Amino acid sequence: MSERKVAIVTGSATGVGAAAAILLAEKGCNVVINYTRSKAEAEETAAECRSKGAEAICVQADVSDDANCRAMAQAAVDEWGRIDYLINNAARTKFNPYPQLDGVTKQDFLDIYAVNVVGAYQMIRAVEPHIRKNRGAIVNDSSIGGVTGIASSIPYAASKAALNLMTKSLAHVLAPEVRINTVVPGMIQTRWLKGGMGDEQYEAMLESTREQLPLKDVATAEDIAETLVFFLIGAGSRLVTGETLIVDSGIHIGQLPPYSSGEDY
Repeated sequence: MSERKVAIVTGSATGVGAAAAILLAEKGCNVVINYTRSKAEAEETAAECRSKGAEAICVQADVSDDANCRAMAQAAVDEWGRIDYLINNAARTKFNPYPQLDGVTKQDFLDIYAVNVVGAYQMIRAVEPHIRKNRGAIVNDSSIGGVTGIASSIPYAASKAALNLMTKSLAHVLAPEVRINTVVPGMIQTRWLKGGMGDEQYEAMLESTREQLPLKDVATAEDIAETLVFFLIGAGSRLVTGETLIVDSGIHIGQLPPYSSGEDY
């Protein structure tokens, strides 16, 4: 059995998942890098983890498939003999304007829930006996859409709301050996956000967004990774479970209402 603790990060070839895997490697964990299609990027992330002194393996797996989830957990156990941490970061969406209700089908809901909710549950179930044995921790990567209802699509927002509530339910079930929490990011500067936009359009969108945020800044993948990893191994996290932490530069609190004097209140 490895003396180093072991973490699985789903959807970790790029973006927040990759940043979280690299940070865990920096902090002394061996890491499973998970991908579905981005093999080259997964290998690059694994190489970056190894450059931090950690061991890393890449596992192709679709978390919507229970057998894939169990195989990923087994790969970690076969390689290192243990699992201590899980970050559920893999996610799926379908970009669709909210007013276009006909743009979303039943299958869209099923496909999105299969990854964002069922997939997270299946991964937790697959690793649970190992993490419980090691008194480890789990963190789910959600979205501000699961709180405000505004996101890339209605099914995506609804799935993240379900993930937030599922975390609270599982906090009871997994205690006292395992802590589980959720991080709720707002906008994040990632390839997924940029989509098909050109550089100028993307930068203009970021600048416009910054002006609407109380803290006037848009999170990076590394910002969210730091919060995810805090819930696993951060000082002060030992007694935190069932928590849903919003990391969105303050957008959920809204704009400060204008007023002329204290007499208005």
